[in-house]
Amino acid sequence: MLKKGFKLGLIVFLALFFAAGLVLAQSVEEFIRNGDEFYAQWEDQKALDEYLKGLKIEPKNYEALWKAARGYVDVADLITGSGKEVNNKKFDLYLKAENCARQAVAVNPNDTWGHFFLSAALGKKVLLLGKKEQIDVSKKVKAEIDKAIELDPNNDLAYHALGRWHRRMAEIGGAKRAIGSILYGSIPKGSFQESEKWLKKAIELKPDYINHHLELGRTYVAMEKLSLAVEEFKKCLELPETSSKDKSLKEEAKVELDKLSKKGDALHIS
Repeated sequence: MLKKGFKLGLIVFLALFFAAGLVLAQSVEEFIRNGDEFYAQWEDQKALDEYLKGLKIEPKNYEALWKAARGYVDVADLITGSGKEVNNKKFDLYLKAENCARQAVAVNPNDTWGHFFLSAALGKKVLLLGKKEQIDVSKKVKAEIDKAIELDPNNDLAYHALGRWHRRMAEIGGAKRAIGSILYGSIPKGSFQESEKWLKKAIELKPDYINHHLELGRTYVAMEKLSLAVEEFKKCLELPETSSKDKSLKEEAKVELDKLSKKGDALHIS
């Protein structure tokens, strides 16, 4: 009789245990779904809050981790102003993004988004540090971008990041590169041609994304292809806003056009 009662109790316990697990799993999915809805509405902080709620229930949930990393980057990018206090706040958010992305990669190393947002967090965080740190981390950023592309050849954001990486490296040229190598060690090489190639690939995959056109325009400025740069900056102004950052990106495009307008009427900037 006792044995039967024990078995019955064990069955009830296991049933409740698995039911509780199901409820938790559903809750995590619900928080992720809520976060996605806020993200679609450009409510980046609210989206991040939902993903973090999901992580409290399931700390190793891959989707919640990489989306939380994305959320920290988005929130940091929207911070305006300058100075030490602003930079410290951004740095803290990028560091949190990096931590979430590293955990995402540890949980699932075979998906593109963990690697991509690790590259994004590292790249943005290190820009707030010194030149030596920027050079050291640039190799790690490139490795994560390459892995993201390997895992998903249609990841337009990864090609965008690769294009920007090449431009930044190409801008370190001549005497500056030689001196930098002496002071900080070997500096990775990039080229404006590769920057153009990969940013055009990003546009091919997602032609309505304003930031792709903005960065291609900046690469054309670096290449002194000014008429092409004007076309890209104007395209930024023509495209509809599709993210929380697009308003500020359009303002950046206007600034770029203003700079080019001072280079001569031959560009026909209006």
